[in-house]
Amino acid sequence: MNDYLLEAREELKRLEHIIYVTLKYTRTVDVLTNAVHRLIEIYDLIIEAYLEKAKSEGLITALPKSPALRATVLIELYKEDAQLKKYIVFYTFIKNILKSPRQKREEFRRHVTLVTDFDNYSTEINIDNLINCERFTHKFFRYAWTQVVGPLSDD
Repeated sequence: MNDYLLEAREELKRLEHIIYVTLKYTRTVDVLTNAVHRLIEIYDLIIEAYLEKAKSEGLITALPKSPALRATVLIELYKEDAQLKKYIVFYTFIKNILKSPRQKREEFRRHVTLVTDFDNYSTEINIDNLINCERFTHKFFRYAWTQVVGPLSDD
């Protein structure tokens, strides 16, 4: 089994705890930001698992140091995989959320929102969006597991 994928599974559990437990009692933008950091960490681990597999197959000689370069190399290695490309586009989007200026809205309420402004648009992360992100990340994890390790078993 791949250690990176096992660690990604543990990070998914931590993300679920943030969303379904912590946000229930602490509705702050800091908790939303922490959840986005967890999402990025999960994606970093899954990308690293893919690259370790590619290294063991002789497709690459060494792992790139920066996470952005790792994602770029992964896309180059698996150009024909449209599903993987969709996940990597989402990964770069959530990374950009943390790099851009952020604002808070309705902190300590059910609709606590992290607002991020980009050049031509803004995006909002709230509890409902975060749940959708978590589900999308679960799909990516299951997809990566089948690609790197094999069929996913219920253990």
